[in-house]
Amino acid sequence: MNIREDVELREELTLSKYAAFSKNSLGRDRYEEACDIRTVYQRDRDRILHSKAFRRLKHKTQVFLAPEGDHYRTRLTHTLEVAQIARTIAKSLRLNEDLTEAVALGHDLGHTPFGHSGEDVLNEVCSYGFAHYEQSVRIVEFLEKYGMGLNLTKEVRDGILNHRTCGNPSTLEGHVVRLSDKIAYINHDIDDSIRAKILEESDIPSEYSDVLGHSVRERLNNLIHGVIEESIDKPQISMNKEKYRAMMGLRTWLFKKVYHNEVPKSQEGKAKAMIKSLFDYYMIHSDKLPDEYIYFIKELGQDRELVVCDYIAGMTDLYAIEKFKDLFVPKSWDVY
Repeated sequence: MNIREDVELREELTLSKYAAFSKNSLGRDRYEEACDIRTVYQRDRDRILHSKAFRRLKHKTQVFLAPEGDHYRTRLTHTLEVAQIARTIAKSLRLNEDLTEAVALGHDLGHTPFGHSGEDVLNEVCSYGFAHYEQSVRIVEFLEKYGMGLNLTKEVRDGILNHRTCGNPSTLEGHVVRLSDKIAYINHDIDDSIRAKILEESDIPSEYSDVLGHSVRERLNNLIHGVIEESIDKPQISMNKEKYRAMMGLRTWLFKKVYHNEVPKSQEGKAKAMIKSLFDYYMIHSDKLPDEYIYFIKELGQDRELVVCDYIAGMTDLYAIEKFKDLFVPKSWDVY
């Protein structure tokens, strides 16, 4: 009995004609024998879930740098919320949930320590530039498994690369993740900001709350319904225009009130200086990189600057701080 073939048959019988069927995948860069249990997208999901880069997300900043409290979102919890929202939408539209989940779980693998602050610094100091969505693809195509990458399908990599606002994924599942990312972070960032006492629910302008709701629960429900109702049995993913305008207006308002607020930004200067110092140090002392990264340079011919950027981008917040202390903060000593 081949379970995978049975799953692929059920996809043909139950999914929308606009879904990405597993058996029609464009495949991987390196040929692999098909699994007798899992479809190609299920295998991709599992590979991402078991990757080192995915585990590191638990100690990477979402918005608030070094918050005091256990309930603020991290890059990992954001990723899980995106996956939950995206699967809800995909299931309702009879799209491929496995592809949707794989893209959602992998979309932020390339984020730096200290959130977008770290990303901005690496983009400034690295002559190649830096964008987290491109780094996410580099991780799954190359950095994982000592330069072998995860050998994911083209559809998953395309969805990861194109999850950004201006992206244009090749599958409807990728478009679902792209919208789900915004739905997730707009709402959980409001929730975290209320917890941090940066704002109150009543501060949200009525032009947005009257359309989307007056709580995180109401907004999530309305936005998800706005996507499903506008996209069901259609060859594109879209959102009710009134709700989409309200969502994007709320996003702009958040940039002013939260993302540029002095509370989450208070440690940004220190974080940026730390990232730059680490970059400068390893550009001079690339022999001090971990063996894996030295191997990338010496054996696989990767440019040193790019590999230094890879190493720093992969750090968690805590690891970056400890490395900085180890390299730049004097240690006490005892003659006895």
